Amino acid sequence: MIAPMVPCVADKTSVPIIAQFQPARDKSLLALSARPLHIIAMERTDSPSLDALMLRIRDHRDRTAFAALFEQMAPRLKAYLMGKGGGAQMAEDVLQNVMLKIWHRAVTFNPEKASATTWIFTIARNARVDMLRKTIKPVLDPEEPDLQPNPEPGAEDIVDLAQASEQLCHAITTLPDEQKEILNLAYFSDLSHGEIAAKTGLALGTVKSRLRLALGKLRKDLR
Repeated sequence: MIAPMVPCVADKTSVPIIAQFQPARDKSLLALSARPLHIIAMERTDSPSLDALMLRIRDHRDRTAFAALFEQMAPRLKAYLMGKGGGAQMAEDVLQNVMLKIWHRAVTFNPEKASATTWIFTIARNARVDMLRKTIKPVLDPEEPDLQPNPEPGAEDIVDLAQASEQLCHAITTLPDEQKEILNLAYFSDLSHGEIAAKTGLALGTVKSRLRLALGKLRKDLR
């Protein structure tokens, strides 16, 4: 099972903290979800909020909170990373790196500037780019602009991103189910219109019409 590694205070070694606080499982936490990221992001549970968990990690180096954060975020992060391509193994490698960065950089987390979700996914995006640069073939230019990590956003940028993400998630929840399905397949599963028609059994014109209506409503709501 993939488990995040964090340094022990006493001996400076690394231990899998998930194993310390949870019983062994037959399946990896990383394989619990293959659902699209935006669907998972819109779900609500009774678990402690991510912001609350991050504050416990930041202020108290709380390993139990870190284990809970891992369980909530690992499936979402892996779904996001696999959606960007690279395969399951690369996604797990990047995810391990992301969880380490979350632990070590927790002191920089500020919920007044950005939500835990926004902060964590910024780390994940940059970690994925770093991994691509290390494994890139020599024929490609590692200085290619598309392969550069995003600069650390300023406070105003983080607030704007968090607000925009929240508004987008809310706007998607107001769409009719048939439009949400087409939007999900087109933008989160990256299927062509023809592939969506074949998958859903709908006519190609119906697929295009529903997608056009969904995008039109999102633009109107976000405007």
